[in-house]
Amino acid sequence: MGFIELENIRVYAHHGCLPEETIIGSEYRVDLAVDADLSVSSESDALEDTVDYVTLNTIVVEEMQKSSKLLEVVAKRIQTEIFKCCPKVNWVSVAVAKINPPIGGDVEKVVIRLEQGRK
Repeated sequence: MGFIELENIRVYAHHGCLPEETIIGSEYRVDLAVDADLSVSSESDALEDTVDYVTLNTIVVEEMQKSSKLLEVVAKRIQTEIFKCCPKVNWVSVAVAKINPPIGGDVEKVVIRLEQGRK
């Protein structure tokens, strides 16, 4: 067992319930952790024996570009696509943060986190 983490993936996207959020867009940060058996790749030094973090990053960036009202929906899409494309992944934690959310206060970010094991 082992973990692969991608931290602070920065993306500009158009999510939110307010019409101006989907028009103007804003900055987001995504943190991702996956659990997988890394015992083979730690010995073989072969990319095909591990979970390619380039693939993980690509999934995050592509799913973030699909506009949604709720960050929960975005996080769930990321999880679903990772399980679909990365059969070695057993568990996914994804946190999506909206930077400077328009909530009428001085808030650095709002973060939602979903964690799920493979079914």
